[in-house]
Amino acid sequence: MLGHKRFAAKWVDFLWIAFLIALAFLPPIDEIHKQLILFAFIIVQLLESRLIAWEPNRGRVYSVLLKIALSTLLLNHTGGETAINSSYYPIYYLPVITAALEFGPIATLLWTALASAAYCSLLIPALSEFQLTSDAITLLAVRVIFLFLAGVLVNRFAVENRRQVQKYQELSATLEETNRQLQRAEAEARRAERLAALGQMSAGLAHEIRNPLGVIKGSAEILAQKLHSAQPLTAELAGYISSEVNRLNGLVARFLDFARPQQLQLRPVQLPQIIDRALEAVEHQLPAARVKVERDYAGNTPELQADPQLCEQIFVNLILNAFQAMAELPPGREAVLRLSVAPQSMNGAPGVSVLVEDTGPGVPAEFREQIFNPFFTSKKDGVGLGLAIVAKIVDDHRGSIRLESNSASGARFHVFLPTSPAALKSSDAVSVAGEKIP
Repeated sequence: MLGHKRFAAKWVDFLWIAFLIALAFLPPIDEIHKQLILFAFIIVQLLESRLIAWEPNRGRVYSVLLKIALSTLLLNHTGGETAINSSYYPIYYLPVITAALEFGPIATLLWTALASAAYCSLLIPALSEFQLTSDAITLLAVRVIFLFLAGVLVNRFAVENRRQVQKYQELSATLEETNRQLQRAEAEARRAERLAALGQMSAGLAHEIRNPLGVIKGSAEILAQKLHSAQPLTAELAGYISSEVNRLNGLVARFLDFARPQQLQLRPVQLPQIIDRALEAVEHQLPAARVKVERDYAGNTPELQADPQLCEQIFVNLILNAFQAMAELPPGREAVLRLSVAPQSMNGAPGVSVLVEDTGPGVPAEFREQIFNPFFTSKKDGVGLGLAIVAKIVDDHRGSIRLESNSASGARFHVFLPTSPAALKSSDAVSVAGEKIP
């Protein structure tokens, strides 16, 4: 498209040059001043687009002023003692048309008035020797009126063209945004299908694993009791079996939590209170004396209709991840957890926005698109279900969660929960994203 525009601009410039060269070869051919002025016109016309691009506002003014000045000089050198009678007087249409193309209606009228004044000023030297007749006044008025008619007519089409271009640009921007939304919706639909299939498989597999785990655990406990005094080593190994079974049973329970549909127990809740409870729960699990907690809770935070336990699970996972990430910081670097709560609207639905930000090492760019996927983890002992379960709970509440990429250091999660899950239609629910949605 850019190449096409350049080609069109060269054609226009070529036509301008052709017309001006034709004027240069019309009588009087031996008038060197006329040739120089027309050559200056060619230079101005060729450099006009660059001048306007370099200095958009002043460039247009300079272009029109130069053309008015050159037009006046051309008539002075081709009209002899009566310059206003020069047959080259239509050259004033060039600055008038340029003004009509580059400016609005009022500015076009002002520039046309200036061009008409420059043309009429050529009459002043002739008044000392010639008498101005009514026919001459009529002819002069007709020429000036036609200048205004040309300016207004060209400006009308130019303004309409600019309006249509702006309309098409807005339409193009709307189509691009719609296309991006459609692509996001298609990606989320594919992701939902994969998660549904994975959830069904996880639920079936977890149920199948749980039964033999129960048998193994019961057998190990009986074996440990029988051999506790007779064979201590065997009893210790049986204890290992029992503890590992407990760990596997916990993992299966997390699979089931992720796979089974959530039944929301909606009650009026205040998110700041839930976040504080989640913070206390994490501090009991993972004491972090080095972590400095900064709270920024807006006083006008609305009440939500949400499941308190599931909401607390959201922030327990996010805060726990932040504590674990900052536990690996070098001694000289400050560990800060920032919690912000403020009212916000999304897709026309009121709700509450929560920011959970830490000063840890952050999430590598190559992991940003995958951190909410189940079974994806960068931790050595992680399962990869924590953030996936968080995203599922947020989706069940018709909210959104995303990892923002504009944080200078560390990770910053943005959670939005509507005042009521029914406030957002299922088609309008914002799903998980690895990057901030523009």
